[in-house]
Amino acid sequence: MQTHSTPDAAQTIDHLNSFLRGELSAVESYRLALDRLEPSEYRATLVQCSRSHQERARLLTEAIVGRGGEPSESSGAWGSLVRLLERSALAIGEGAAVSLLEEGEDHGRDDYIRDLDDLDPSARQLVEFAILPEQRRTHDAVKAVKHSLS
Repeated sequence: MQTHSTPDAAQTIDHLNSFLRGELSAVESYRLALDRLEPSEYRATLVQCSRSHQERARLLTEAIVGRGGEPSESSGAWGSLVRLLERSALAIGEGAAVSLLEEGEDHGRDDYIRDLDDLDPSARQLVEFAILPEQRRTHDAVKAVKHSLS
């Protein structure tokens, strides 16, 4: 009787696509925030975070295609909800928008950590050593912006 099985390709692709949808949602969120926060002194930091999420989406897309999967092209239902919340937060102001970006960063970090054991070894390595460090970096950057605004 086998007690622990290696994640199969389909399971890994499903998780990678879930991560990809999260990254696409993050890119959309940053785009919305940046469209509204033109004069912000924090614009350069938010642009860097957005580019990091774009790069992670590219890496995840490559990993999915490399496993014979079909990468998600949109952020799905989560992205629709995020867009609605972002528009509301942006109407309120910069602080609310940055708080929402930080919540998104928290969610992404938690998703990656939670699903690490469900990935095949090479996907796990990609997430652990390329994606998760960037996720932590963008989270810390947005947290610092939020702290500066409070």
